[in-house]
Amino acid sequence: MTEPTPVPLDASASGGTPASGDGRAGARAPIGEVAFAAVCAALGVYAIVGAGFIRVPPGSASVLGPRVFPYAVGLLLVAASVAVMVQIARGRRGVPDDGEDVDPDAPTDWLTVAKLIAIFLSQLVLIEWAGWPFAVAVVFGGAAIVLGATRWWMALLVGLGLGLVTQLVFGAWLGLSLPAGPLLDWIPIFHG
Repeated sequence: MTEPTPVPLDASASGGTPASGDGRAGARAPIGEVAFAAVCAALGVYAIVGAGFIRVPPGSASVLGPRVFPYAVGLLLVAASVAVMVQIARGRRGVPDDGEDVDPDAPTDWLTVAKLIAIFLSQLVLIEWAGWPFAVAVVFGGAAIVLGATRWWMALLVGLGLGLVTQLVFGAWLGLSLPAGPLLDWIPIFHG
């Protein structure tokens, strides 16, 4: 009886690339992971540096100023990119999805793309004209409907809820004003 020959790792486990010249079967260059970490780090540094240029109005030391969230987002992006780089250095790399139900040979649905672009561009007009909560309802609900939400009314209600919550957080708690729109303009809690 002969011994079976070793079976190499399948292409899906190694990212679909052949083994590199370093002798490890299934090894691949972590170019995608490194690029992801580098872009995250660059965005984080950009957010931190940009936050330093935000003018803080005098007398606003008692509330969270406009620099807090950009600093927090920038720090989180830098920390995440450092964590990804550490994992790459330790040899832990992302594994490509095998079971995703996507046909890579299917053509792009340009009508759906155009609808999504129109929904996002509608924000240029809706934020000032209808107010922040209703603009968020349109972008969230509209995107969900275009992408196949079966209960369209639920998507619009969730979008409106998100818009109202962010309006309250920014207006009432942080003292920053988002346009409330003509329907909510008379309610003082929606103003910073």
